[in-house]
Amino acid sequence: MIKLIYLLWPRQAMEPAARRLTLVEGCAPKLLDSGARYLLMNIDDDFATVPSPAPTTKLTDPFAAEVSIWIDDFNARGALEAILLDADFDIAGYRVREHLYTDYGGNQHGTPRDWPDGERSPYVISVTPLERPKRIPKDRWMRHWFNRQGPMSEKMQPRARYVRNVVEEVLTPGAVPYEGIVEESWPSREHITNPYVFYGARRPIELLRHMAIMMQSVAAFLPVWKITSVTMSEYFIRSRGR
Repeated sequence: MIKLIYLLWPRQAMEPAARRLTLVEGCAPKLLDSGARYLLMNIDDDFATVPSPAPTTKLTDPFAAEVSIWIDDFNARGALEAILLDADFDIAGYRVREHLYTDYGGNQHGTPRDWPDGERSPYVISVTPLERPKRIPKDRWMRHWFNRQGPMSEKMQPRARYVRNVVEEVLTPGAVPYEGIVEESWPSREHITNPYVFYGARRPIELLRHMAIMMQSVAAFLPVWKITSVTMSEYFIRSRGR
């Protein structure tokens, strides 16, 4: 099975509630009818009110949604992209290889998923594309992401679900050649906005130490000034085994 990820930007002003309705009620049924076997939509909608855990700079270009589509036939891609384009979105498409590090219920920060397809997840989702600096060879970059950043952040932070998507092919013209796209799920607003909770610290000195560890690791493999991370609502439209 092939997994595709599309990052979406509205071509014109679109209210957060309109994004949700357009994608969940308008695009989702068409995508399923056009070859999508499974479908997940993360949307910066009217329910996504938690600020991003990453600083916003003039070099970032926040997207409004991330649509993940699993297909059996790669030739179906054109029809799927047309649906998103016809909904008045600009898109950046990627073929990815998914690595599910932790699923809901896989640690003490979350419980096994018990809500049905189509219903909004009770968690806060952050989506972060990863850009590799040209000065870092890809093999070394991947080792740092998988062997250092992932395990360290999993141990430190109260994250309920962690998905690492390795980009294997950039599909659409003009798309930033990201190397990965990360999806992280947090139990509540406080888990992102309270630095002591976010960094798994109990005392000020521990907070400073954990922040330094995180910043050093992130800066070692990402251009910090260009990181774009968007908090979103999560909708499993059709998921495996449901």
